[in-house]
Amino acid sequence: MVVLQQFGHDIWIAGGPNLAVAGFHYPTRMAVVRLADGGLFIWSPVRLTEELRAGVEALGQVRHIVAPNSLHHLFLAEWKQAYPAAVLHAPPGLRKRRRDLGFDADLADAPSLDWAGQIDQVVMRGNLITTEVVFFHVESGTVLFTDLLQQIAAELVSGWRATIAKLDLMVGPEPSVPRKFRVAFTGRRAARAALQRILAWPAEKVLMAHGTPVEKDAPAFLRRAFAWLLA
Repeated sequence: MVVLQQFGHDIWIAGGPNLAVAGFHYPTRMAVVRLADGGLFIWSPVRLTEELRAGVEALGQVRHIVAPNSLHHLFLAEWKQAYPAAVLHAPPGLRKRRRDLGFDADLADAPSLDWAGQIDQVVMRGNLITTEVVFFHVESGTVLFTDLLQQIAAELVSGWRATIAKLDLMVGPEPSVPRKFRVAFTGRRAARAALQRILAWPAEKVLMAHGTPVEKDAPAFLRRAFAWLLA
């Protein structure tokens, strides 16, 4: 079984187990980026299995473990335990929520010097649910979203949950910003400013933790997905 799949030059993805939240089953996905120095940037890590660990270590040395928002922290401890020399990066709000993790660095609007020029990033502020850091891997042209874009397969929900998922825009022909996140953007000026930076990236693909990756017409897709915020 192939655990890691190449998604572009020096970027790989791996699926994790579905996670149940309030009875909804979310597919999970992480990404591995190999930096110019050979070190690995682990984005939104999923559960670390023996197979996944072997696949990751075949690519290089884990140097950065990145939580893109305050909701994606479930597997950070096991990754940090497996790779104690790696730098653990916290998004806004997660240090306070997980004081036990002992973060080494904080994510901001400017990329770390360790990946500047290779991965760009912007903090999408103004949301009451979470503050998400959106990344752009330059070499592969991939924009990495975590929870701001989602898509759940229709077969994963049934009954009243299927109705809720449809109303929340989690089930559809392409990934979308869930309605609950749209409503939670009370600071829309800050969100629009971040979005303009995202739209300026020369995107070729869009990757997300919960949903089918977009591998063509990425700029048009992003404008459709965030048309409600641009209006």
